[in-house]
Amino acid sequence: MYVKTQITQLSATEIGSRIASGSVSAREVVEAHLERIEEINPRLNAVVQICGDRALEEADMADKEISDGNRTGALHGVPMTLKDSLDTEGVISTWGTLGRKGYVPDKDAVLVSRLRREGAILLGKTNTPELTLAADTNNLIYGRTANPYDEALSPGGSSGGAAAIIASAGSPFDIGSDTGGSIRIPSHCCGIAGIKPTSGRVPRTGHCISYALGAGESLTQNGPMARRVGDLFPVLKTIAGPDFEDPAIVPMPLGSPEDVTISGLRIAVHTDNGLMSPTEDIKDVVVKAASVLESEGAQITEVRPEALEMIGHIDSRNSTGDGRAWVRRILDNVGTDQYSPFIKNRLEDAHVMETSDFTEVLELVDVYRSRMIRFMSDYDVIVCPASARPAVQPGASFLPENKFLYSYTSAFNVTGWPAGVVRGGSSEEGLPVAVQVVGRPWREDVVLAVLEVVERETSGWIEPNF
Repeated sequence: MYVKTQITQLSATEIGSRIASGSVSAREVVEAHLERIEEINPRLNAVVQICGDRALEEADMADKEISDGNRTGALHGVPMTLKDSLDTEGVISTWGTLGRKGYVPDKDAVLVSRLRREGAILLGKTNTPELTLAADTNNLIYGRTANPYDEALSPGGSSGGAAAIIASAGSPFDIGSDTGGSIRIPSHCCGIAGIKPTSGRVPRTGHCISYALGAGESLTQNGPMARRVGDLFPVLKTIAGPDFEDPAIVPMPLGSPEDVTISGLRIAVHTDNGLMSPTEDIKDVVVKAASVLESEGAQITEVRPEALEMIGHIDSRNSTGDGRAWVRRILDNVGTDQYSPFIKNRLEDAHVMETSDFTEVLELVDVYRSRMIRFMSDYDVIVCPASARPAVQPGASFLPENKFLYSYTSAFNVTGWPAGVVRGGSSEEGLPVAVQVVGRPWREDVVLAVLEVVERETSGWIEPNF
């Protein structure tokens, strides 16, 4: 019999193994996590809908299925939370916008149905800013989510609820979404691991920012978040692959990180992207990670892609050329007529571009992507910061001086490449600091293998002091 606090600190993979062996039941695991959420969530406001009775019923069902020899996979009986930007059948799914307050979908998002078929059990939904469109986590329905390492700070966004509850051992894993860093930024701020897959890897059907966005559709990807890097691959493997609705999804094989050899990898390292210089703490963590990889036989070169500075000209213009009419359409479609302050500001600040100016931006994006992939002809991986700062005050990411705070992540939404983060150390104040690892298209296996080495030889997740 395990102490419940010990259960909640286990990785998702370990939980699944112990349920399969019979050393702990799915009910015990779910009960432990529900109790942990009840204990910490009043301070965090990370989980905005709790599915306690349903989760316990599904846990009992999982225990019976497993005892009868009908285990469905590595996640059978393993609890999870899910970002409130994903539709979940029978559970309120608001997308953080008032037009969907109280809305209960009758169908799961595709990746949710895949996880549930694998036997994963939904504990509840995690907080998100309105339509996921902020690097902070606050909305008019549920309010602000706090950072577990300092409740006065932001957990990042937009998957801030997910990151906060995972870091606090209230959930083994969650699925975030990432349009400009929304998996990697909160993972960095809350000291956990997360990966944005290659554009075209995971279907977005049933997510609030889905595939029908024209020129900007490739920016947004869904991916797993967990305390340990080793949990990311089994979850990613479950949710990846075509659904024959999201037209951008490609049936590319997903390699295993276990088959990747670190020795001989060509790794480009930079600590400053030329747009916003990070703190010395963040630079030091990246340098330490590079040293660890070099000791494993990787070939380290201190160099950054010159094209990165183009993000300063591309980033906002790429998604705002229509005056953010695409955002208004989503809000109108769900009946939202009162907006969060940051959405209101974004809509008021947006300006419609002439068609000729917007096509020039699209051409610039193509040039950027070409220059970046040419750079990667000489390297297998980029290692760099995930942000220029540790966790910041709520709302600070919107300040003019922080315009390029998260350019370290958004640069790789535009390329569409896989990019993951793991805690590599701490700031002077004791806040988590992540290392970002970026790979070539479709090489999530390489990204995850490198992240595992960094995690093993540095800090990885450290439990916050509640």
